[in-house]
Amino acid sequence: MVWYRTILDNLPEVAAPTQRRLAFKEKLKWTLIVLVLFYVLGFIPLFGLGQNALQQFEFLSIILGAEFGSIISLGIGPIVTASIVLQLLNGSGIIKFDLTSHEGKKNFQGIQKMLSIFFIIFEAIIYVKMGGLAPVAGLGASVLIFQLFLGGLIIMFMDEVVSKWGFGSGLSLFIAAGVSKSLFVRMFSPLRGAGGVAGEGYSYGAIPALFQSLAAGDPKTAGLMIAGLLSTIIVFMIVVFAQSIRVEIPLSFGRVRGHGIRWPLNFFYTSNIPVILVAALMANVQLWGRLMQNWVGNSTGVLAFISKNIVGQFIGNSPSSGLVLLLSIPRSLEKLITGSFQVFPAGQGFWYGLMHSDLFHAIVFVGFMMVGSLIFSVFWVQTSGMDAKSQAKQIMASGLQIPGFRKDERILERLLERYIWPLTVMGGLAVGALAALADLTGALTSGTGLLLTVMIVYKLYEEVAQQHMMDMNPMIRKFIGK
Repeated sequence: MVWYRTILDNLPEVAAPTQRRLAFKEKLKWTLIVLVLFYVLGFIPLFGLGQNALQQFEFLSIILGAEFGSIISLGIGPIVTASIVLQLLNGSGIIKFDLTSHEGKKNFQGIQKMLSIFFIIFEAIIYVKMGGLAPVAGLGASVLIFQLFLGGLIIMFMDEVVSKWGFGSGLSLFIAAGVSKSLFVRMFSPLRGAGGVAGEGYSYGAIPALFQSLAAGDPKTAGLMIAGLLSTIIVFMIVVFAQSIRVEIPLSFGRVRGHGIRWPLNFFYTSNIPVILVAALMANVQLWGRLMQNWVGNSTGVLAFISKNIVGQFIGNSPSSGLVLLLSIPRSLEKLITGSFQVFPAGQGFWYGLMHSDLFHAIVFVGFMMVGSLIFSVFWVQTSGMDAKSQAKQIMASGLQIPGFRKDERILERLLERYIWPLTVMGGLAVGALAALADLTGALTSGTGLLLTVMIVYKLYEEVAQQHMMDMNPMIRKFIGK
């Protein structure tokens, strides 16, 4: 199809560097530029914005790398949604890409960008038309839609800049930036307000609120603040420890006797990607629930039935039914401390009691995170070149082989299969469970976001350290052919 190839070949993109390897300072410069630009864009409000019904969804804005009400209100949502849709289509075999070839990878990336642009336009229209971001009286909706579209394109291209010219990926960087800002404010802010960690009458930050609650003789609030601080620290320590667990396969250089390296396979083999995709999926369910509720109002019909009984609705800012309730953060530890934890509320029927059971809510939330992370972990391995066959080809192309074995790609592939699939399954389940437990225990910011940020920063640290070592030791670079 000529038109299809024409579109893919003419999609706008950030030019890749001409040199094979960028210097450390060059990568650091572009990463910092994009990071500062992301923070600046978050402070630019949408011109003509009236009601902002999404303002209270702080958890969603963190996970989506967005700032609702600003020009980057869409955040990374359209890009992640496009990735989820394309992975599902590829994993199910509806659309098949040969990701072992250059042409197949180019097609996959091109279609992903087309889908991203489509979802930027689609979500911009949905946000405005369904009342999430409403224009002021007398201003057309098209003005807000255009600004959201422009912000979505900027985020997409900034992601490309980081991927090609910086460290890591832009999606990870934006999530880490949002969580870091939220964590700093929720830990140290001395300002008082009703939206803080401790509630009305106390400072927004947990540490000032802890001292204020102790001085006021309020042990319940002090316990909540201590639990939040301890949960944040424990999650941080567990993730750092889990990141260091890995299987190392000894390899040798075929042409150089006595020299070899260890090929590391991390326990979190697919890193934070599965949790990002699951969290984005849950965030989209919450957003759709709010938008559909605003849209259908008190009307009747099929959409109203779906909104009220399946997707679910909100009472004020709190989810009250359906999927939006079951997939919201349970905050079980907080309820146990305050004495409001309900195993099975009685008096209004079985289904009401089940839907509003804190125990059932926690089980569903943890199960969804674990199963979702497992599914996306498997899909990611198959679509991103991390499977045993692709890894074996990469190792053989580097001139490496297993000591004591014949230099054969099939042998290496069979050996890698012993480790890669168990790590994919166990790592996906573990990272999902860890993210869910972080949310259950009430970390100061989103537990899922905190987990992602620690993993992102740790991965970024490893990449920066490796790049710095290569710059400081040119002989190492020459030895491995970089």
